[in-house]
Amino acid sequence: MTDSAFIHSLWSLPDDVVYLNHGSFGPSPRVVQESRERWSRRLESQPMNFFMREMEAALEESLATLAKFVGTSRGNLVFVENATAGMNIVAQTFALNSDDEVLLTDHEYGAVTRLWRRRARQTGARVVIQEIPLPLCSAEETAAAFFSAVTDRTKLIVISHVTSPTALILPVDEICRLARERGIPVCIDGPHAVAMLPLDLRRLDCDFYTASCHKWLCAPFGSGFLYTSPRWQKKVEPAVISWGGSVSGRQPSWKDEFVWSGTRDPAAYLAVADAIQFFEQPLSDEHEVSALETFRSHASELLALARERIVAVTCLEPLASQASHYGSMLSFPLPIEDDLDPQQRHPIQDALWDRYRIEIPIVHWQGRRSVRVSAHLYNTAAEIEHLAQALTELLRAS
Repeated sequence: MTDSAFIHSLWSLPDDVVYLNHGSFGPSPRVVQESRERWSRRLESQPMNFFMREMEAALEESLATLAKFVGTSRGNLVFVENATAGMNIVAQTFALNSDDEVLLTDHEYGAVTRLWRRRARQTGARVVIQEIPLPLCSAEETAAAFFSAVTDRTKLIVISHVTSPTALILPVDEICRLARERGIPVCIDGPHAVAMLPLDLRRLDCDFYTASCHKWLCAPFGSGFLYTSPRWQKKVEPAVISWGGSVSGRQPSWKDEFVWSGTRDPAAYLAVADAIQFFEQPLSDEHEVSALETFRSHASELLALARERIVAVTCLEPLASQASHYGSMLSFPLPIEDDLDPQQRHPIQDALWDRYRIEIPIVHWQGRRSVRVSAHLYNTAAEIEHLAQALTELLRAS
């Protein structure tokens, strides 16, 4: 069995599908799927014992593994369903008054912008969208351009670590530094950063960080986390109020309300530790480095190939001009113009699936269409070549 075939066998993806959309819906390797299933079976075998005596300690153990991976204490983390759930918690509990401003970039995930606009309507506050100049320049210059929109009414900064529509790594370290100097809280939307990039929340020292673990970390769907700085933990509240407290007799904690929000299967949360273990070990005895190191170097190589092949087709450079501005995902503008509904799948995306069995998003941003390429361990150079050939044929026919 070849190395690429072996790695592909670690997932349960069909052999006839070219899956280049890990950035949207990242499938878990088999070992993580099996972990989630074991936890569910353990719950179902004796629910009373599991919920009353085992669950809280098991969640804390999984959180401890996650906390070490993202550079913080487990006391600062709670599990949430995904980054959107975490962002909603921040939005619903962050105090805003009339004429306050929440500052976002023009690269933010649509759902994030939408929920903060809703929060602004509820409170009389205002959402300010600041343009990030492209191509990205130095961290200092990009942060300065963003901070040119800061006023004395700016009460919160909401920013992506890695943007979803444009696949750009934003200088969140520098932005957090400038925000601390001005006493402005920062909430980072980080679902694409976990595993794609090294993450050290202690060094970053933001106020809130929310992420989905089902993306590059390959944890189960329905697993994410919300980091809350100690300076905010007494103020943040869950979206769903239930009993709170600890049924197993633990000391009270700000996290209790998030643990007991109604009966649910926590298997996805508990399997996060196994996803991290998968990445921290070599893929096999033949591999000398961890799966995480292999993933990052492999993704870099595939995206370099994608850049060469796709730019040759479109004659348009990707939105990220330097390797330091992207990780395992890269967005390539397409030479097409249309007035189609941006909320609907683009015909080229449908054609890539229907005719070529390629799963990949055609993204709409600022009136532009781009193809966003994700590269994970199971992807191959042959799949990138297949995508380039498919784009050549489809763009020629459009």
